[in-house]
Amino acid sequence: MFTHDVELSLLAATTLVNTLPDASHSGEDELTTREQLDTWFEGEGFTGVRLHTAAELDSLRALRIRLRALWATESDRQAVTMVNAMLAEGGARPRLLDHDGLGWHIHANSPDAPLADRVMVEIAMAWVDVLRQDARARMKRCAADDCEAVLVDFSRNRSKRFCDVGNCGNRMNVRAFRARNAAS
Repeated sequence: MFTHDVELSLLAATTLVNTLPDASHSGEDELTTREQLDTWFEGEGFTGVRLHTAAELDSLRALRIRLRALWATESDRQAVTMVNAMLAEGGARPRLLDHDGLGWHIHANSPDAPLADRVMVEIAMAWVDVLRQDARARMKRCAADDCEAVLVDFSRNRSKRFCDVGNCGNRMNVRAFRARNAAS
């Protein structure tokens, strides 16, 4: 389906969006401090320069909103417009690299570009593959009625419905079980 680097970028996008208060496990904004940004950055495998500034944190916090909007697009054309804008704004200049045992993969801007630009462009490049493969239906919002988290459905039959943020699948199954038992 997707190459390994595309999957990693799409997963990084979900974890970034899912730090928003209404999408996070805690119900709180999970990207308010530089330490939280450090934790996210280290967990997602991005490379390059880090400034550890408040401005860097603010730019990643703002990017979350743009990425969530990408998930919410209603047509491929809307998604393409957003992806193209992100690529242009981030100064995308794709090139092949081989590092850290990942094999040949694409990096689309320099390691000294601002962190938010690098993240935005890498995620936009992953969305290029999503759109080219007509796989936008794999980019989903959690089906739990009380969750706004986003997810990528990597399952073969495109059946994944719930995020991994708040144990939503289990919660909804328990809720349905209790409702069935109460009805009988």
